[in-house]
Parts: sequence; structure tokens; C-alpha cells
Amino acid sequence: MRTLISTSFVSLDGVVEAPGGEPGYRNAGWTFKDIEFDPAAYAIKGSEQEEATALLLGRVSYEAFAPVWPGMTVEFAGYNAMPKYVVSTTLAEADLVDNWGETTILRSLDEVAALKETEGGPIIVNGSATLNRALADAGLIDRYHLLVFPVLLGAGKRLFSETDKDKQNLKLVESEAYGNGVQKLVYDVTH
Repeated sequence: MRTLISTSFVSLDGVVEAPGGEPGYRNAGWTFKDIEFDPAAYAIKGSEQEEATALLLGRVSYEAFAPVWPGMTVEFAGYNAMPKYVVSTTLAEADLVDNWGETTILRSLDEVAALKETEGGPIIVNGSATLNRALADAGLIDRYHLLVFPVLLGAGKRLFSETDKDKQNLKLVESEAYGNGVQKLVYDVTH
């Protein structure tokens, strides 16, 4: 069974919306505003590209990343090369870009569960707040890679849902704090 890894930039109060400056959110770009850049804090992004063998996205994140990431041949070479899966009930094959490699549309969480049962290495979920919440609620996420930023944003899309569900235990497997206040937290979900 393949490991499903959720990776997120998250504020201390759980917001994951528009960390890189995506339009439509009043605090867009919060990962670099007033926070000193420390390359060590982002090293996990390189290791994720080396470890993962597939990229899983929700429709909104796919539509935000697809026009940009294929041109980022140095920063996202690993992500660009791996097969991509987009979970969407509305995205059509004609909506897929043709310069970002193999992309498959999955229509349900059952199809994500079936993908996890295939042969291969880890599958990484980038962005995709709505998808992340649905995957977590369905018990499909196996690991979290979190970069927690020292900022409180208040409103915004959250990483975790407010669904009334059974408790999920996590095991901290890696952590590091950086001089700019960012913390790396890697948790395995204990089933």
C-alpha cells in the first residue's frame, strides 16, 4: 500500500489558504511577508520531491499550479516529472494542460483509496485544502509534513475540518525549529 503524505504551509491557527500569494485572499503571501527567508526551513520540499512518486491535487490547486509549475524547471523538477492525479467531479479532460506530464482525473475518494492500493512509492498532496480535509476525514492520510509559520491569520481555509469524528492519533517522527520562527513538524497517522 502506498503512503499518502499531506504537505502544507500552515499558520499557527491552522490556516493554509494562499501561502504563496494566490489571489482572492486578503492575507495572500503570508509565508514570506515579515518572515525572514531561511532556506533550511524549505529543505523538506526538496526531500519530498525525491521521496514522492506521484502528486495528488484538488481541482482548485491544480488550476493554480498547472499554468506555473511546468515552467519552474529547477525548483519543481521532481514534481513536474511525476504522474499527477486530480480529484474533481467537475474538471474535464479538456481542462488539463498538455505540458505537465501524465495527469489522471479521479472522481471520488474511493478512487483515491484504490490508487493507494496500487504498487509504487509515496503520493504527496500539495495545497488542496478542501481535498486535504476530505482525505483526513476519510482516514486516507498516512503522514503530515507541516511547516508551521509564526503568524495568526484568523479567517481562511483551514487544514483540518471541524467534522465530528473519532479521534486520530499522530506520532511525531521529525521536528526542527528555525531561526525565523518556522517549525517543521512531521507526523505519522497511527491507525
